[in-house]
Amino acid sequence: MDNSSLLGLKPAMGWNSWNTFTWDINEQLIRDVADRFVSEGYKDAGYEYIVIDDCWSLKERDAEGNLVPDPKKFPSGMKALANYIHSKGLKFGMYSCVGTHTCAGFPGSFEHEFQDAQLFAEWGVDYLKYDYCFKPRNISGELLYKRMSLALKNCGRDILFSACNWGADNVYDWIRESGAHMYRSTGDIQDNWDSIKNIAISQLDKGSYTGSFCHNDMDMLVVGMYGGSNNDFIGSKIGGCSDNEYKTHFSLWSMMGSPLMIGCDIRNANQVTKDILLNPELIAINQDTEGRGAYRIKPEPQWFHSDDVFMLVKVLTDGDLAIGFFNLSDTQREISLLFWDLGLPSATGYSLELYDCWEHKELGTFKERFSPVVPAHDCLVVRAKLVK
Repeated sequence: MDNSSLLGLKPAMGWNSWNTFTWDINEQLIRDVADRFVSEGYKDAGYEYIVIDDCWSLKERDAEGNLVPDPKKFPSGMKALANYIHSKGLKFGMYSCVGTHTCAGFPGSFEHEFQDAQLFAEWGVDYLKYDYCFKPRNISGELLYKRMSLALKNCGRDILFSACNWGADNVYDWIRESGAHMYRSTGDIQDNWDSIKNIAISQLDKGSYTGSFCHNDMDMLVVGMYGGSNNDFIGSKIGGCSDNEYKTHFSLWSMMGSPLMIGCDIRNANQVTKDILLNPELIAINQDTEGRGAYRIKPEPQWFHSDDVFMLVKVLTDGDLAIGFFNLSDTQREISLLFWDLGLPSATGYSLELYDCWEHKELGTFKERFSPVVPAHDCLVVRAKLVK
């Protein structure tokens, strides 16, 4: 069977307009991003969805109750834009909301789910981000996500369903059954280190709640934004990270199986940003066919009781292990991994051959343990192969 035809098999990869541009979007921007996806190598690396977030429509539906694209922002209409994106071999994503209105006050899909799903299908939409603002208080969010899932699965087109309820309402208990292909498990990310760190730590015990066809979405990437949003909350005045912090951010999201949705202005991305976002070894870990969550190992010595220092281990389809050594603390740390904790006793006679996924080089063969020194706010990610 062709795995590429299985919608939601692997975490989605793409770009979303919100983090950098919020309300300031238009069809030329979206076309430019699609062009860059091809010319800058993002498409070849696996990124495929170009997603328009909130603020794309008029404030009122038309006489038939249909959503109407803002003619000033999208004069050619959504079908023409979808056709352009498809002509590049990419996929087109849009945004709506379970409530009466979107988070920015535009019409939501409450009680218009089947009508809107049909309209999105007619436009050529491949991905729907479905937010959680302005939900009537006396109806469950669970039911509303199931309603839109049913509408999308019967609209006549394959549309990936990205549920975005911010981790509310015990979403882990019911989201997989709802039919969503990915779901937001956290509040909105901001372009600063504390936000990245807090989101990652909040999901360390949720490795069993992600997998093929229903991926835990830790929100969009802020890699390469450097405080460049037009929204103060996201980070134009309070944020921006170092390149090492962005590298750690991308490593966490890749290891933990989150969808990889770029949020920076890729038209102006510097080489370091491209090197992070296009890292083939990290993308391969994220896109591993079995889609398993990562498990956490606490390091020695035993007085590391905080959540700031840990290892993540992701079991890969070919028998390799992806191992991330993460130091989210403010001081350099030696992080010691005992292979016994991976299920590899010394008595087996096996060693681990380690490959550094950021330096793109072999580190050598190690028996029983490996203890790298990791700078503050940094990480080391290795691919480990069993060898006799």
